[in-house]
Amino acid sequence: MDGYQEIRVEPLPGGFGAEILDIDLAGPVSDACFDEIRRAFADHSVIFFRDQHITPEQHIAFAERWGDINVNRFFEALPDYPMIAQVRKEPDHAENIGSVWHTDHSYDQEPALGSILLAREVPESGGDTLFASMYKAYEGLSVGLKGMLEGLRAVHSSRHVFGYDGNAGSREGRFQNAERAVQDAVHPVVIRHPETGRRALYVNPDFTVTFEGWSKADSEPLLTYLYRHAASPEFTCRFSWRVGSIAFWDNRATWHKALNDYPGQRRHMHRITISGGPLAA
Repeated sequence: MDGYQEIRVEPLPGGFGAEILDIDLAGPVSDACFDEIRRAFADHSVIFFRDQHITPEQHIAFAERWGDINVNRFFEALPDYPMIAQVRKEPDHAENIGSVWHTDHSYDQEPALGSILLAREVPESGGDTLFASMYKAYEGLSVGLKGMLEGLRAVHSSRHVFGYDGNAGSREGRFQNAERAVQDAVHPVVIRHPETGRRALYVNPDFTVTFEGWSKADSEPLLTYLYRHAASPEFTCRFSWRVGSIAFWDNRATWHKALNDYPGQRRHMHRITISGGPLAA
């Protein structure tokens, strides 16, 4: 009924996100199969794979089929694989990475297309990731507020997260190159997705600083309202990790947030981010 011939797509409850079944990314993925994965990605915004015991080379090869890889400036890279960023929390770390709702690389002039996160080691329990649909968030706004947001642009920055002004307590040796955290970008508050054509809300709590031309004090009340609205449970889904699980999310249409509920345990993930392009209203 869903029109897929090469893969099996199982949507998550709530109509956001889907698991892709009956595929092994370690083996050859035909063009026909890849085209269906691409369609599922567009349809569901975040797609999940289970039991993918792939090598770093296979991880990179899959990512390169989507576009150029954006080498992360701030995360520790996997030795010998600069294109793979390590997202890890050791048993003695108090804080995890990505605990605030965000979308990756919104501080870039051309934000990332998406990120492919592979679980290498997971805690016995906990460590789930939440995702939120910015399509649903936009569609759930009132007509009046949609009209108010038309034409607004917002300033995004890396400085307060990865720079010297960031929270040093969250680093614990896992971030680097603070001197390179000089990215500032301005994007429409409501974008039209470059592939699907759908409207999506494009601000996020971690990297958005103000509305363009507004003071921080003036921006804060409306941004706070939008953040609370966009994180509403009816716009979200939740993914529980196993070793070999992959989540691949569309940074232009989703937020994500990693839960920090596994004290004293290790969680080690490999992430590749794919370059995108400019965003338009």
